[in-house]
Amino acid sequence: MARSRSAAWAMLLLCSAATWAAQSPPHIDVVTGAAPIDLRLDRSQLRDIFLKRVVIDRSGTALVPLNMPPDHPLRAAFSEALLGKTPEALRRFWNERYFQGVSPPYVVRSQEAMLRFVTETPGALGYVVSCRADERVRVVAELPVPQDLADAVAALCAASQAGR
Repeated sequence: MARSRSAAWAMLLLCSAATWAAQSPPHIDVVTGAAPIDLRLDRSQLRDIFLKRVVIDRSGTALVPLNMPPDHPLRAAFSEALLGKTPEALRRFWNERYFQGVSPPYVVRSQEAMLRFVTETPGALGYVVSCRADERVRVVAELPVPQDLADAVAALCAASQAGR
């Protein structure tokens, strides 16, 4: 009797943990291809790469940061999580930089396009919802999703799970 009660408690704990994990919000994975980037990829360095303040790594490889389209919820979440800027503030930032001769990061249309570009382009860095990162890429950083965008980003995971 005691053994079956212990087994029941163990099953309840496992089911509770699985339910919690399934409900925990996704995070944003910053990803690169298989070829390593010769830099310390901490938050500060990543911020400088995505703002194009750092454009090559120590080995001379050109860095190619990528962005989702301006109206994409993942772009808003990434911009707030890593850069601490709203999409509107970034639009103004890139307008100013453009007149200084600096173009904004390339824009890709989907998370799948992001994964493919990063995989095929040395020095490329991008970002996807954690549920989309796969064996093609290396995750170099995990960023929390801002609370006000958590539902929209979670919906991206749900949509990708339904499409598989």
